[in-house]
Amino acid sequence: SGANEAVFSVTTAYQGTTRCMCHIYLWKHDDKIVISDIDGTITKSDVLGHILPILGKDWAQSGVAKLFTKIRNNGYQFLYLSARAIGQAHLTREYLRSIRQGDLWLPDGPLLLSPTSLINALHKEVIEKKPEEFKISCLRDIQTLFNSSPENPFYSGFGNKINDTLAYRAVGIPVSRIFTINHRGELKLELMQNFLSSYNCLSDVADHVFPPLRRALGDEAGKLATSFAACEEYSSFTYWRDPIPPVEIKIEVPSPK
Repeated sequence: SGANEAVFSVTTAYQGTTRCMCHIYLWKHDDKIVISDIDGTITKSDVLGHILPILGKDWAQSGVAKLFTKIRNNGYQFLYLSARAIGQAHLTREYLRSIRQGDLWLPDGPLLLSPTSLINALHKEVIEKKPEEFKISCLRDIQTLFNSSPENPFYSGFGNKINDTLAYRAVGIPVSRIFTINHRGELKLELMQNFLSSYNCLSDVADHVFPPLRRALGDEAGKLATSFAACEEYSSFTYWRDPIPPVEIKIEVPSPK
């Protein structure tokens, strides 16, 4: 399970052997996936996120490695999704592997990029401002791999623009688990736009927002379950995220004898 390296090779009489390496990830059918954009979400801005890492500049959001590591340790898988061109795959993967904050690194996970040229990818994201078209199509293809599971494999999503929110909502991620961050490191929960937090602050309550997962034993051996009973419906996070509806209580006062 996890990452597996695969190599494709083509051999010709005059040019020898050319190799192309990739990674194939083997996950359980009921694994929970957290999606993260890269530019503006892991890096501090979209355009500079393409350029500064090439120059060796640290341009990562503060606390991102700490938060993502906590989420991964709770049993969630990470998927990195970007509208960058596929020609930047090696550079982007090496950048993700290079991010170190304290003694923590970003969790490993599949990297999905746009199958277009660098110019077309920049035009789609910076000029047309429609990177969500590729992201929605890509995520829906991933969803079809989990058809045997009755639940949505996508648990939460991190982005930095409304386009990311649109993509995550299109594949069924609830707004209560969609987070957007700006270049100042201010984190917003899509459900409550006026509430500002940060990666570091979210790390402190990561166990409540991303309850630890475990594999069941006994009759349901291997089934993925949360360590918190009925957390989806009754945890403090899910209960208080919406306004409490009005409740009418009828109190009958016994008549004096």
